[in-house]
Amino acid sequence: TRGGSAEGSAVSENKPLTENWSAETKFAVVLEAAGLSEIDLGEYCRRKGLYPEQIKAWRQAFITGQKSEKALQKEERDQARKDKKRIQELERELRRKDKALAETAALLVLRKKLNDYWGTTDDEDN
Repeated sequence: TRGGSAEGSAVSENKPLTENWSAETKFAVVLEAAGLSEIDLGEYCRRKGLYPEQIKAWRQAFITGQKSEKALQKEERDQARKDKKRIQELERELRRKDKALAETAALLVLRKKLNDYWGTTDDEDN
Protein backbone atom coordinates (compact mmCIF):
# COMPACT_ATOMS: atom_id res chain seq x y z
CA THR A 1 0.00 0.00 0.00
CA ARG A 2 1.04 3.60 -0.45
CA GLY A 3 2.40 4.80 2.91
CA GLY A 4 -0.41 3.05 4.77
CA SER A 5 -0.25 0.02 6.96
CA ALA A 6 -0.99 -3.33 5.35
CA GLU A 7 -1.81 -4.83 8.75
CA GLY A 8 -5.33 -5.27 10.07
CA SER A 9 -6.90 -2.20 11.57
CA ALA A 10 -9.16 -1.74 14.56
CA VAL A 11 -11.92 -0.40 12.32
CA SER A 12 -13.47 -2.55 9.61
CA GLU A 13 -13.52 -1.20 6.09
CA ASN A 14 -17.08 -2.22 5.20
CA LYS A 15 -18.18 1.43 5.49
CA PRO A 16 -21.23 1.42 7.79
CA LEU A 17 -22.98 4.73 8.39
CA THR A 18 -20.77 6.75 10.72
CA GLU A 19 -23.75 7.94 12.79
CA ASN A 20 -24.17 4.36 13.96
CA TRP A 21 -20.54 3.97 15.00
CA SER A 22 -19.85 3.52 18.69
CA ALA A 23 -17.66 5.95 20.60
CA GLU A 24 -14.99 3.23 20.81
CA THR A 25 -14.95 2.83 17.03
CA LYS A 26 -14.72 6.58 16.47
CA PHE A 27 -11.92 6.77 19.03
CA ALA A 28 -10.08 3.96 17.24
CA VAL A 29 -10.38 5.91 13.97
CA VAL A 30 -9.02 9.04 15.66
CA LEU A 31 -6.07 7.04 17.02
CA GLU A 32 -5.38 5.34 13.69
CA ALA A 33 -5.50 8.65 11.83
CA ALA A 34 -3.43 10.58 14.37
CA GLY A 35 -0.03 9.83 12.88
CA LEU A 36 -0.99 9.96 9.21
CA SER A 37 0.18 12.60 6.74
CA GLU A 38 -2.44 14.57 4.81
CA ILE A 39 -2.04 12.26 1.79
CA ASP A 40 -2.26 9.11 3.90
CA LEU A 41 -5.20 10.58 5.81
CA GLY A 42 -7.04 11.20 2.55
CA GLU A 43 -6.43 7.61 1.44
CA TYR A 44 -7.47 6.29 4.86
CA CYS A 45 -10.68 8.32 4.74
CA ARG A 46 -11.53 7.07 1.26
CA ARG A 47 -11.07 3.46 2.39
CA LYS A 48 -13.29 4.03 5.43
CA GLY A 49 -15.87 6.16 3.64
CA LEU A 50 -15.07 9.15 5.85
CA TYR A 51 -14.14 12.78 5.47
CA PRO A 52 -11.08 14.21 7.23
CA GLU A 53 -13.37 16.82 8.81
CA GLN A 54 -15.31 14.04 10.55
CA ILE A 55 -12.15 12.67 12.13
CA LYS A 56 -11.10 16.18 13.21
CA ALA A 57 -14.55 16.79 14.70
CA TRP A 58 -14.45 13.47 16.57
CA ARG A 59 -10.98 14.26 17.89
CA GLN A 60 -12.15 17.66 19.09
CA ALA A 61 -15.24 16.10 20.68
CA PHE A 62 -13.09 13.65 22.65
CA ILE A 63 -10.82 16.49 23.81
CA THR A 64 -13.79 18.68 24.71
CA GLY A 65 -15.42 15.78 26.53
CA GLN A 66 -12.36 15.39 28.73
CA LYS A 67 -12.23 19.11 29.45
CA SER A 68 -15.94 19.15 30.18
CA GLU A 69 -15.56 16.28 32.66
CA LYS A 70 -12.80 18.13 34.51
CA ALA A 71 -14.79 21.37 34.45
CA LEU A 72 -17.81 19.51 35.78
CA GLN A 73 -15.79 18.01 38.63
CA LYS A 74 -14.40 21.46 39.50
CA GLU A 75 -17.90 22.93 39.39
CA GLU A 76 -19.17 20.19 41.72
CA ARG A 77 -16.30 20.85 44.16
CA ASP A 78 -17.02 24.59 44.06
CA GLN A 79 -20.72 23.98 44.63
CA ALA A 80 -19.99 21.64 47.55
CA ARG A 81 -17.75 24.31 49.08
CA LYS A 82 -20.49 26.95 48.67
CA ASP A 83 -23.09 24.58 50.13
CA LYS A 84 -20.88 23.88 53.16
CA LYS A 85 -20.40 27.61 53.75
CA ARG A 86 -24.15 28.23 53.44
CA ILE A 87 -24.88 25.41 55.90
CA GLN A 88 -22.48 26.96 58.42
CA GLU A 89 -24.16 30.36 58.00
CA LEU A 90 -27.60 28.82 58.51
CA GLU A 91 -26.43 26.91 61.59
CA ARG A 92 -25.03 30.15 63.07
CA GLU A 93 -28.31 31.93 62.37
CA LEU A 94 -30.27 29.04 63.91
CA ARG A 95 -28.15 29.15 67.10
CA ARG A 96 -28.68 32.93 67.34
CA LYS A 97 -32.44 32.56 66.94
CA ASP A 98 -32.56 29.70 69.46
CA LYS A 99 -30.81 31.94 71.99
CA ALA A 100 -33.22 34.81 71.26
CA LEU A 101 -36.20 32.46 71.64
CA ALA A 102 -34.87 31.10 74.94
CA GLU A 103 -34.33 34.65 76.20
CA THR A 104 -37.86 35.68 75.18
CA ALA A 105 -39.33 32.59 76.86
CA ALA A 106 -37.39 33.38 80.05
CA LEU A 107 -38.66 36.97 80.01
CA LEU A 108 -42.25 35.78 79.58
CA VAL A 109 -41.88 33.36 82.50
CA LEU A 110 -40.38 36.15 84.62
CA ARG A 111 -43.18 38.54 83.64
CA LYS A 112 -45.80 35.92 84.55
CA LYS A 113 -44.15 35.36 87.93
CA LEU A 114 -44.03 39.11 88.58
CA ASN A 115 -47.67 39.47 87.56
CA ASP A 116 -48.60 36.63 89.91
CA TYR A 117 -46.56 38.22 92.71
CA TRP A 118 -48.13 41.66 92.24
CA GLY A 119 -51.54 40.22 91.51
CA THR A 120 -51.89 42.00 88.18
CA THR A 121 -53.03 40.70 84.79
CA ASP A 122 -51.82 41.48 81.31
CA ASP A 123 -54.99 43.54 80.70
CA GLU A 124 -54.11 45.90 83.57
CA ASP A 125 -50.62 46.57 82.12
CA ASN A 126 -52.03 48.23 79.00
